[in-house]
Amino acid sequence: QQFYNLSKLGDSRYDRLPFSIRVLLESAVRNCDEFLVKRSDVESILNWKETQSQTVEVPFRPARVILQDFTGVPAVVDFAAMRDAVMKLGGDPEKINPVCPADLVIDHSIQVDFNRNQCLTQSVLPLCSLRSDSLQKNQDLEFDRNKERFQFLKWGSKAFRNMRIIPPGSGIVHQVNLEYLARVVFNYDGYFYPDSLVGTDSHTTMIDGLGVLGWGVGGIEAEAVMLGQPISMVLPEVVGYKLHGTPEKLITSTDIVLTVTKHLRQVGVVGKFVEFFGPGVAQLSIADRATIANMCPEYGATAAFFPVDDVSIQYLEQTGESEKLAYITKYLKAVAMFRDYNDVSQDPDFTQIVELDLSKVVPCCSGPKRPQDRIPVSDMKNDFETCLGAKVGFKGFQVPPECHSSVVPFQFSEREYTLSHGSVVIAAITSCTNTSNPSVMLGAGLLAKKAIECGLSVKPYIKTSLSPGSGVVTYYLKESGVMDYLSQLGFEVVGYGCMTCIGNSGPLPEPVVEAITKGDLVAAGVLSGNRNFEGRVHPNTRANYLASPPLVIAYALAGTVRIDFEKEPIAINSEGKEIFLRDIWPTREEIQAVERTFVIPSMFKEVYEKIEKVNNRWNSLDAPSDKLYTWDPKSTYIKSPPFFSGLTMTLQPPKSITNAYVLLNLGDSVTTDHISPAGNIARNSPAARYLTSRGLSPRDYNSYGSRRGNDAVMARGTFANIRLFNKFLNKQAPQTIHLPTGETLDVFDAAERYQQSGVPLLVLAGKEYGSGSSRDWAAKGPFLLGIKAVLAESYERIHRSNLVGMGVIPLEYLPGDTADSLGLTGRERYTIIIPEQLTPRMIVTVKLDTGKTFQVRMRFDTDVELAYFHHGGILNYMIHLVLK
Repeated sequence: QQFYNLSKLGDSRYDRLPFSIRVLLESAVRNCDEFLVKRSDVESILNWKETQSQTVEVPFRPARVILQDFTGVPAVVDFAAMRDAVMKLGGDPEKINPVCPADLVIDHSIQVDFNRNQCLTQSVLPLCSLRSDSLQKNQDLEFDRNKERFQFLKWGSKAFRNMRIIPPGSGIVHQVNLEYLARVVFNYDGYFYPDSLVGTDSHTTMIDGLGVLGWGVGGIEAEAVMLGQPISMVLPEVVGYKLHGTPEKLITSTDIVLTVTKHLRQVGVVGKFVEFFGPGVAQLSIADRATIANMCPEYGATAAFFPVDDVSIQYLEQTGESEKLAYITKYLKAVAMFRDYNDVSQDPDFTQIVELDLSKVVPCCSGPKRPQDRIPVSDMKNDFETCLGAKVGFKGFQVPPECHSSVVPFQFSEREYTLSHGSVVIAAITSCTNTSNPSVMLGAGLLAKKAIECGLSVKPYIKTSLSPGSGVVTYYLKESGVMDYLSQLGFEVVGYGCMTCIGNSGPLPEPVVEAITKGDLVAAGVLSGNRNFEGRVHPNTRANYLASPPLVIAYALAGTVRIDFEKEPIAINSEGKEIFLRDIWPTREEIQAVERTFVIPSMFKEVYEKIEKVNNRWNSLDAPSDKLYTWDPKSTYIKSPPFFSGLTMTLQPPKSITNAYVLLNLGDSVTTDHISPAGNIARNSPAARYLTSRGLSPRDYNSYGSRRGNDAVMARGTFANIRLFNKFLNKQAPQTIHLPTGETLDVFDAAERYQQSGVPLLVLAGKEYGSGSSRDWAAKGPFLLGIKAVLAESYERIHRSNLVGMGVIPLEYLPGDTADSLGLTGRERYTIIIPEQLTPRMIVTVKLDTGKTFQVRMRFDTDVELAYFHHGGILNYMIHLVLK
């Protein structure tokens, strides 16, 4: 086997490069063809110390691509439609085919319809049976709802080369990636080279914890990579994050990552790489590192890299990858990519260095509406009560003071209970962020054991659930004897997938919903996830907190977030004894002893040897094998998109946007959940009306995420989040004002009116527009609504890229300018002057019908992005490239 030995460049600059930049350099050297990757690109990366602050554009060809089904289905739909378009234009449709390995893990479809012994939705009452069947019932319902999507994906795995599907019921994409799909070093086609990837999910960064460089990109950009195009990226600054000190014995990895998230948000790392170093790193397990890397999007960085070291190798041995260890270690040491965190002579140059003393970390949660809003557990009660009365915002609900003590009685299972502000109604151990980490999962199990032994229980109306990221978790929880205790508290396994973390929390019991609605209560959800944006977890939980799995159980036992665990008992048992959290909290030593005994390589081998064949319903699923997909006009899941209708080989010069109306006037931190929700389809929404017109009843609506293969549903779901705050209305609603008539309409209906009149549209927004999940429909949807440009103060990286990919222009106010400072109301009509000759990040003029003019920056950041725009978007560009 051969490899490109960068150490033999004989260039002292190489040894000073951050380890993450060395991965970019190796890719550039190996792929240098003087066309897509040039010698000048190699020199730019090698000269990183000088060029990183100069907005230098470089190409990067990742070794592979990873997808999940919510973003994977639209990608395969696009590929199928691109094949049709190439065929119509006289080309060979099979040229639309992945040229690098692509793995798609089906993990986003399953919902928590059943938990404990509750049947939570009337539409599936006949399926109710024993408590232990929740997992099977949820999986059966998942398959029944999504059979059409699954058939389509299975067709894709046959029709396209290099595409592997990991079937439903296997686990969460990032945990499966960490435990099974990661190569660390590729051994392919006669060469060794570093594993690297991009993924269509923002938490792809989790793999950085294993020393594999990866990050999330838009689905549209990932499609281009699959077709052989390099990613065009600005050579990033690299922030060195030095860890030192030893965590206190009661601290979990979740506490550390929530602390890091808040810290790095304050530092400001958007668009940068973060690389961890220092003696504190050596104390962290790969699971701990992966937890920190997973939440990289929440602190805004592009990647959060932990170079490979001895702990990484031990993890590969633990997960059954021992046959690869010899060449992985030998190769990485040969090219100076193997790290000793205690050896300061290996510390590279960084753009900036920040530090965290791990001994200063305290138990904490984050919320009630954003992952970066960390709260020490000792302050939770006071913080929630402050938020209750504070002005509506990220830390406020504006509940009148006289209502703070409201109590609403309700009946459940023939017993009376009460709810108040802060009552916990969802408690979910969920998400690859934490379920990949044996220490916090076993910690939760040991806490459950002690709680049961103390006579504690969780109130039956609280929707409890456990959705592990892989079958390995269930294996070691059972073998260690803690699963029975978790189940007794209601935390039984309900599915293998993202579930509550992405809003697939399923319905709450009707009496609970009625009580929340009657009292206008700020009810709480507590989850071990990575996102808690408003309206994401569940429509009826206005306060949502991220917490470690043991704390999720603790708050479920307490039944409220309005508790000071230091001073107040978590509960009083049947004997009248006060039980405090400290009485049942396991020590690190207890957890480590169990982990050493029960988390063993044979578990990983046994689970992953059969992962692609474990789902019998998937195995027996029939799917066509034609190279062109036969679209079913009756389908409400899979539909040929209109993106390529009218596509020709002739390029049109860019045109100015003339007399555009503003469709929406939005504020700061508008997330992709606001723009393109993934959760339930509301019965009074445009999407629901469309599905009803196609003969579906509400029980068959499924979720927006599951219908991303149908543009008619997704266009109607754009800006359909009930928590969207539109300044035109001065309230939260998925509506806007149709400015010519003054009517208040659903956003889709207003956009349709404008399109019928041939009028272009614009969106005004504040800071961090498009933050949150990597969601290509948050760009595709606006495109289909007729939105030609977005004008914002700043953008989340992936979303800006997605807008570019769809040909929607991302405009940015110049420094110091905002809608308020310019006196913009959004009721003006806007003309954006687009010159024929465009350059990256150029400044253009905006003219209003009031006579006012001002300048903005056009956020096409690279020449490649301008090329995409000239072709009408990245997918059109790829078709033109194939047909050349």
